[in-house]
Amino acid sequence: RRQKKTASHAVTELENTKDCSQAGKPLFCPSHPTEELRLFCEQCDHPVCRDCVVDRHRQHPYDFTGNVIHRHGDALRELLKSTQQQLGTLEDVLGQIDDMGSAVRGRAEAVATEICLFASGYVKAIEEHRDRLLKQLEDLKVQKENLLHLQKAQLQQLLLDMRTGVEFTERLLMSGSDLEILITKGVVASRLAKLNSVAYNTHPSVDDGIHFSPQERAGQCCGYEVFGAILNKVVDPARCTLHGEDLHRARQNQLTGFTLLCNDTTGERMGRGGEAVRVTITHKDKRDCAVKPTVRDNGDGTYHISYSPEEPGLYAVCIYVKGQHVQGSPFTLMVKNKFREHQGVFHCCTFCSSGGQKAARCACGGTMPGGYQGCGHGHKGHPGFPHWSCCGQGKESSECLGGPPSNTSQRSLLRTVVL
Repeated sequence: RRQKKTASHAVTELENTKDCSQAGKPLFCPSHPTEELRLFCEQCDHPVCRDCVVDRHRQHPYDFTGNVIHRHGDALRELLKSTQQQLGTLEDVLGQIDDMGSAVRGRAEAVATEICLFASGYVKAIEEHRDRLLKQLEDLKVQKENLLHLQKAQLQQLLLDMRTGVEFTERLLMSGSDLEILITKGVVASRLAKLNSVAYNTHPSVDDGIHFSPQERAGQCCGYEVFGAILNKVVDPARCTLHGEDLHRARQNQLTGFTLLCNDTTGERMGRGGEAVRVTITHKDKRDCAVKPTVRDNGDGTYHISYSPEEPGLYAVCIYVKGQHVQGSPFTLMVKNKFREHQGVFHCCTFCSSGGQKAARCACGGTMPGGYQGCGHGHKGHPGFPHWSCCGQGKESSECLGGPPSNTSQRSLLRTVVL
């Protein structure tokens, strides 16, 4: 009531309007309180009174509310219908969201159960694998200890026998008479000789080579793949061997290689990689000339060493495993010059290959009767066999050993080569 625009309005307590309905009661214009809202301004889309039409809504299209209510009501009903459809869609989506939330919670609980079962099974498998590894370790320890105990007992018995023989012999030589010494000499000498001939190992029969490799695949345990294995094999450089056809020979600028096979102290193949292998290839005449080899670990106890020498000559090759020479190391390597291709023709005789020229010669040195300076079928050294005209080699895939004789004319050589 203190506001100017609403000072003339009728104000009623909200408590008094709860049960009161405004339906059927006339509505008055806020700007003209004495005028009833009976008209509708189309341009302003708002109900107006007669004074509003004359004043602020002059020249605006308008009509009575009873005439426009159907059109505007229908439009409102269409919007209501569309909104009602949206309400249904939203309710369905909300229902689907609730259902999906329940499904997510149920699925999460199921997966959590699977995870727990997997983890418990994995833990059980690991514990079982641990117990199995510890059992293997205990068996290996007992086996090594038994071998050491057996070796110790044998050596102790041998030591006792030797001490007894030494003490008896010393007492005999110190206290015995000449006749007693001569009488027992044969028995004592035989006993001492027998004791001296007993072979025994000067080192412990076993070593402490027990290792654990966490990355080693250990197969299946309770349906799970587990890792970790006990390795009791120790590489013995003296038992490692070298293999390869081109072990002692190679060609200049040609890739060559050989294989190193690592064995343990019993001569058995290691079956795993990871050893410290070092290879040096140095020229014997040229100190600053060395070949840089490549060592490839095959992971099965074998190592492939490849290299490509740039200079011909004699090389010294050293193969080390754990800083010690392997069996057969060091050894010499002969590097020959680059493979020499044949410059001649692979023929059976110069008579055929030169077209019957008498001046055509061949590096094989063979001649034909009738004034022909070259070879023919059935000549000495190559009786009817094909050979190279440039060096006389009888193998087609061989290396050229040299050029033709110095007195061979260039023309006859060219003629033979071309044909």
